[in-house]
This record gives sequence, structure tokens and C-alpha cells, in this order.
Amino acid sequence: MEFSHLPVMPLETMSALNIKVGGQYIDGTVGGGGHARIILDRIGPSGRLLGVDQDRDAISYLEEVLKPAVSTLTLYHGNYSRLDEIQVELGWGAVDGILLDLGVSSYQLEESKRGFSFLRDEILDMRMDHSSGEPASVLVNHLPEKELADLIFRYGEERNSRRIARNIVRAREKKPIMTSLRLAEEVRRSFPRSGRRSRINPATRTFQALRLAVNRELDHLEKFLILAPKLIKVGGRLVVISFHSLEDRLVKRALVKPKQAREGEACLISLYKKPIRPTAEEIAGNPRARSAKLRVGQRV
Repeated sequence: MEFSHLPVMPLETMSALNIKVGGQYIDGTVGGGGHARIILDRIGPSGRLLGVDQDRDAISYLEEVLKPAVSTLTLYHGNYSRLDEIQVELGWGAVDGILLDLGVSSYQLEESKRGFSFLRDEILDMRMDHSSGEPASVLVNHLPEKELADLIFRYGEERNSRRIARNIVRAREKKPIMTSLRLAEEVRRSFPRSGRRSRINPATRTFQALRLAVNRELDHLEKFLILAPKLIKVGGRLVVISFHSLEDRLVKRALVKPKQAREGEACLISLYKKPIRPTAEEIAGNPRARSAKLRVGQRV
């Protein structure tokens, strides 16, 4: 198993976290450890890093390749929306910084065989934690047409959601849709020929919507953002890299302007008016970085 994930905006992320030697940090979506490796190098032997991920494959991979050599790293299988409980369980107090790199990893797309990609013929699962919850095939084959259309529109911001849902329902009446390629083909048929030749694959937004819904990603992010100020020390940082406009809006709303901060109330001050974006050079080397937005909040 090679749970690789090329870290997005690594230099910008480390600068935003303002890492201190001997500091305590949490990578709430540790994945293949791309960002975690850099944090570990910077905190030194006197620092501590807690790596959390809901994908057990990620934790198993890092336990094998990284943990034996790094005494400053603690790994935990769970969702970052429970960080308050996780910190108490592990005896951690408030930390100097928390990083979230949202979205799907290279491993999940290319090697997990869970149907995240519309380019491969895999079982339509899409669960990041494949030990819990219902797979995407349940939603695709059992949701009423209107609910399916609303889901694709809300989470995928897909204008053709009603036509796509109608096509999916017709197709599943003949035979259940159980694989990623079958779903991608039914979505493609919902577009006029001109739309099929778009630079963005017609199935992109539908797959994105189903993944967000299956993993309740926006619910988890919203819950975490409410908790976040109390999990971080005064002066500490929260850094969130998002790849979806709905995620970015939630983060933007959670970070307040300096003049909005109330004395004595824990909150996260936005350090930049606009999100940090990857450079053209990075996008050329890592096309998946093109939609990334990095926002930074400082605890006051």
C-alpha cells in the first residue's frame, strides 16, 4: 500500500502555521503525511505532532513507514470534528496550531478502489472511513429523484442536476448502478454533446457531491469550526486548505475581522483578506492544486 499524497502549498502552509521549535501541532487530515513530515522536521525532538485521519489505511500506512522512526508523532484513527474529545482522551491541551487539508487524497483517488474516480471501474463506495456509514451506491440507487437532484445541486453546484437525477433513476430501474464507470456514463449521457467536450469532465460535480454527502464533509467542517478557537492557544494558528467553494465559505465565515473580535471571547482572527492560492508553477506540477484555497486564522 502506497498512501502517497503530494502536499499542496507546503511552504505557504508552514509559514501560515508559524511553526515553533518545541511546539505542539495537530494535522487533522494527516493522509499520507506530506505536510506532517515537514511539521515534524520543524518542531524538532522537543515538539509534538498529533496526526488524525478518518481513513484507517492512512493511519496504518504511517504507523508502518513513519511512526517507528519518529517519537514526537502520535497517530489517531478518527474524524477531526471530534478533536475536542480526542485531545481529552489523549491528554492533550490547547495546541500551537491545527492544519486541515480537506478533500480527497491521491491514494483514495488512484489506489483505494472505492470509486472516488470516474476514470476507473470500481465499486461505488466513496467512504473515506470504509468501516462506517453507507456507500454512495445506496444514495444513487435508493434516493427519490427529487432528493437526488437536490443533493447534486447543493453539494456539486451542478446546474444540470435534475436532468442527471432523472437519467440515473431511469438507468437504475433497469439495473442497479454499482460501479463508478457506470455512474459516470449515465451522468455523461445527461449532457448535450457540446457539454461532453468541456475541459471539466461532466461527472466531476456529481461525483464531488456524492462524496461530500457520503462522508458528511460539510457537517464535520461546520462542527469543527465551532470548536476550533478553544482547541488552540492564544496566538496559535488554524490553517485550512479547501478545494470546494462550499467548504471555503464555511471557513471564511468562521474567521472574524479584527474589529469584530469581542474582548474575553475566544475567536479566530482572519490574517489575510483573501485566501492564498497556489502558484502557476505548482499547478503545472500538481494539477489537483488548481482549486486550492488556503485561509489562516489566529486565536485571540
